[in-house]
Amino acid sequence: MGFSGDTNLRNFPGLNFTEDEVHKAIQYAHSRGKKVYIAVNAYPQEKELPLALETVDRAYGLGADAVIASDISVLSYIRKKYSEKRVHLSVQASASNVEAIEFYRRHFGIKRVVLPRVLTIDEIRELKKETDIEIEVFALGLLCINSEGQCFLSSYITSESINTYGACSHPRFIDFVQDDNEGSLKILSNGVLLNKYSPSEEVAYPTPCKGKYYNRATGQLTNAIQDPESLNVLEILPEIIQAGVDSIKIEGRQRSRTYVEKVVSTFREALDNYYKHGSHGIDLSKKESIQSLFEGLSPSFGCYKGK
Repeated sequence: MGFSGDTNLRNFPGLNFTEDEVHKAIQYAHSRGKKVYIAVNAYPQEKELPLALETVDRAYGLGADAVIASDISVLSYIRKKYSEKRVHLSVQASASNVEAIEFYRRHFGIKRVVLPRVLTIDEIRELKKETDIEIEVFALGLLCINSEGQCFLSSYITSESINTYGACSHPRFIDFVQDDNEGSLKILSNGVLLNKYSPSEEVAYPTPCKGKYYNRATGQLTNAIQDPESLNVLEILPEIIQAGVDSIKIEGRQRSRTYVEKVVSTFREALDNYYKHGSHGIDLSKKESIQSLFEGLSPSFGCYKGK
């Protein structure tokens, strides 16, 4: 979870939590034996750094079990002031090899790393053999053609950094325009047309990488950069576990209660059944039931099964 403000990359109106709400959430989770991790994973520019460090203080002060961070100034602050506390390396740090992970362990004492969605299962397995840092990977959600923390595509449209303000699809830049004459829906980012949909088409997440662009050769609007697919690893969950993954990550913020309840309960059941009955204990029919909640047109294993 995250605090309201420019300290995490889901900084959207009404999405994050006040200090009082965070306090109550931590108390509620702890009363049920669960842990709470606070994301402070934006890359603060000079004027935002004091707020980021303040947010770290608030998170640990309220009893958060770990802070998820990516910027080295934030990580350094945690190392100096809260060396006894857990810190997890955000996917935004884009640490995708053992040397990078060990660098963050040596200098900042990280206990867990969230891997970027650019590695295969085989690569994760080999990586895990070389480090005892806890490994967390994404199980559901958006896919990006770029490596996390390394994309500046939307900056050309918004003049804002996705890594500081989450500008990839920030609501203040996105407009949905209904064309009553054509019956189409246009999606614009800062005035730039990203997509145009007919009433029968599924609407994808409004980001530049999933936009439709004019193809001179065909005269058509096509997904030139990336098809709007969604990650869903339910079918290959046993392989991910066997690769040595310690935790799976499910996007919850910026999602409806229905989405969170459905996908979390589905994966909780799948994990429990795997540990009780092995690979055959996972009910793969649940894959289709959660697919209807996704924003992509089709499910994907991402890079897990090959690039």
